[in-house]
This record gives sequence, C-alpha cells and structure tokens, in this order.
Amino acid sequence: MSKMDRRIRKSQEAMKTAVIELMIEKNFDQITIQDISDRADVSRRTIYLHYTDKFDLLDKLIEEHIDELRELCDSAGNDADYMEAVLLWFKYFESHYLFFSAMLASKGGSFFRNRFLEFFLQELKKKENDMPEGSNQGLTDGEDVDIQFLGAAIVGVMEWWFKNGKPHAPSFMAQRLGSLLERNLEADFPLT
Repeated sequence: MSKMDRRIRKSQEAMKTAVIELMIEKNFDQITIQDISDRADVSRRTIYLHYTDKFDLLDKLIEEHIDELRELCDSAGNDADYMEAVLLWFKYFESHYLFFSAMLASKGGSFFRNRFLEFFLQELKKKENDMPEGSNQGLTDGEDVDIQFLGAAIVGVMEWWFKNGKPHAPSFMAQRLGSLLERNLEADFPLT
C-alpha cells in the first residue's frame, strides 16, 4: 500500500510539473492532455484517474499553493509584522519560482491571478478580525476600497518581480512592500 501511495504521489508531481513547464512554453488553452501525458511520461488514463481534465489539474495545483501560503501565514501568527509576513511570502515564492513565474508571467495565468488576489484580500481583511471586540463592525466602504487597492498592488508587485526575473532579494521586497502595507493599513486599522 505504501508503495502504491508513493507511485501515485510521484505521478501527480510529474503531471503538475509538466503543466507548469508547458505553461512557460505556451498558453494554457493550447496545452492538451496528450502534451501533459507526454511531458509527465504517464498515460492519458493516469491523468484522468486523478483529474477530470487539464482545468481540474491546474485548479488543484493552484489550490495546493494557496493553501500552503495560507498555512504559512497562519503559522506566523498575529504577532508577525507586515515585513515578516511579506518576507514569508517572498521566500515561498522564490522556493516555488517555476510555478509562480508560470502563473504570473505567462498569458495563461488570469485564473490564477484572480485566486491569488482573493488570497491577498483575505489576508488583508484579517486585520479587521484581529481588532478588539466592538471597535469595528466590519469594513467601511472606504476601507473596503483600500483593501481592494492594496490587494491589487501586491499582486502587481509580485507579477513585476517574476516578469523581471526577481531583480531584488526577498528581504528587500519584504522591507519595501511591508513598509508600504504598514503605512497604509496602520492608518486605517490601528493596532491599539
């Protein structure tokens, strides 16, 4: 049974890697199950045993990375400041460079970009939940606009970082982006 699990994991990893590599080479719409099968060195049947279609495979891959990012943020706890949180993000992005560069720097990543933005919006909105009881009954319209703006800005900076081949170290990016978040969010959501 253990051997079977290892083979399944190995096949799934090969399929995920194949999709990422293929997305670097061409648009996702142009990728076929046969392309994935050939690149991963698995049968088409094996792909269909694990995934409904290529969209399901991509969705599961994206979900896996978003879940890992969420766990990373949760493990940092509420005591982490913005720079520490952003440093965790950038270290994760750097260690999974192939995936994120394929998703953000390729033409096939619009679905991912939306999921990525939603992740950042949720993380930014956690500030509202961390505030003392009764101090805020939810985001005001203005605060909601601010969160949307900052979420889109974060995704834009990430895209820029990948499209330009990581021109700065994660620590530099964490310092700059963390400082911007702190200035903008602390004004709206003081930590009192």
